[in-house]
Amino acid sequence: MSFRNAPLGVIHDRDKSTLFTSEIRAAIDTHIAKYPPEWKQSAVMPALTLVQEANGGWLTRDLMDAVAVYLDMPEVAVYEVATFYSMYDQTPTAKHKVCVCNSISCMLNGSEELIHHIEHKYQVKPGQTTADGRFTFKEAECLGACRDAPAVLIGKTYYEHLTPDALDRLIEGLE
Repeated sequence: MSFRNAPLGVIHDRDKSTLFTSEIRAAIDTHIAKYPPEWKQSAVMPALTLVQEANGGWLTRDLMDAVAVYLDMPEVAVYEVATFYSMYDQTPTAKHKVCVCNSISCMLNGSEELIHHIEHKYQVKPGQTTADGRFTFKEAECLGACRDAPAVLIGKTYYEHLTPDALDRLIEGLE
């Protein structure tokens, strides 16, 4: 069964998820159109992002498989992208994600201190959600903000030059 002609909400025979809606397919198609037809697999990252957001912040294997079918690419290639990049999650997360960059530039400018601070003050390790469910803590391989390290990504907002106190104020402001 092809996605493009599938009834709304039907991904393929194994997954009858309602997350792969006509709106999501249209949004993915917008990204596919940016590439030559033979390179439509280049839209894998925006496709994964759209599907993850629609699924409450995480990707199931069935959803990754659905993206693979939609983009005509091997399932394992989608898994490789989803597991390599820290913006994708394969398990449920809290509403908020606090991602601390652990690249060399950030480490030299204080990210290790931020990581240890979160672990001790909030009693959470990377990949875990706080006991109160306020946020999921993640280490990110690189947030691309080396000049203004250390960098932290909370939701979709970047914060730079953070100290533990400044990070606490941001975390306290999470609803």
